[in-house]
Amino acid sequence: MARLIALLLLASLLSACSPRLMLVRSVADELASQGQAEEEDLGLARESAAFYLKLSESLLRQTPDHLALAESVAGGFTQYAYAFVAFEAERLESRDARTALQLRQRAARLYLRAHRHAMAALEARHGGGLRQALQMAQPLPPLPSEQVGLAYWAAASWAAYISLSKHSPDIVADLPQAQRLAELAWAAQPLHGEGALAALLGTLEAARPGGSSRRAEALFAQALTAAAGRNAGVYVGQAESLAQSAGDRPAFEALLRQALAVPGNSLGNQLMRQRAQWLLDSADDLF
Repeated sequence: MARLIALLLLASLLSACSPRLMLVRSVADELASQGQAEEEDLGLARESAAFYLKLSESLLRQTPDHLALAESVAGGFTQYAYAFVAFEAERLESRDARTALQLRQRAARLYLRAHRHAMAALEARHGGGLRQALQMAQPLPPLPSEQVGLAYWAAASWAAYISLSKHSPDIVADLPQAQRLAELAWAAQPLHGEGALAALLGTLEAARPGGSSRRAEALFAQALTAAAGRNAGVYVGQAESLAQSAGDRPAFEALLRQALAVPGNSLGNQLMRQRAQWLLDSADDLF
């Protein structure tokens, strides 16, 4: 962090374009790597997230070709919206429906913001034709490995935005595009994110009208293999998408307990363990 602050000060003091751009890119590198750091205190993560996201977003506008930073920004906004806004709306729903609605609306805006950052970076790499190809269900060339993470967050934030916009048929109609984008990333790296990408596809497959439950189960099985006990989100995703929808409470609770047993202080695992405990505590209301 000290090095990051020093770089920021230097970048603000330099007026020459080339040296300043080099420093800006150095700061962008630092910010992109900070997004992967572990943090054991969720309260601190929440309090620092707004500054980190705003600063990263500002740097991304100056370095729009920085894929790692674009991925970090998209992932950061998506995780912030999911963990600190949408989840809070769920917990408040039974006690304060009005505040819960306001939080869901805010979460939707944050998901859309994440999606726009990710898609802008992807579109720039695909000559501006990616969205149109997704709309038209046109065949696309294989996704380069360095773009898989960006595509994952673009699809995840898109699907989350759609899930909070069910009142708008025009937005819901985009769900097949989000799934096609996730499929494109999965075809390139099916085990990406310790099973996170396969779990996302499993969730989308289980949720879509006419989706194949057999394929959703196969995708979650692949995700669990890739997770190897390191990704709590895969267990939570399967619990909610398959076990809960099937009314299988024993499987639901077993998966959530597996999520709680996942070690590590990554933000994703901490958030998912927190959600797993809340879902277990709410099981009587869910079944």
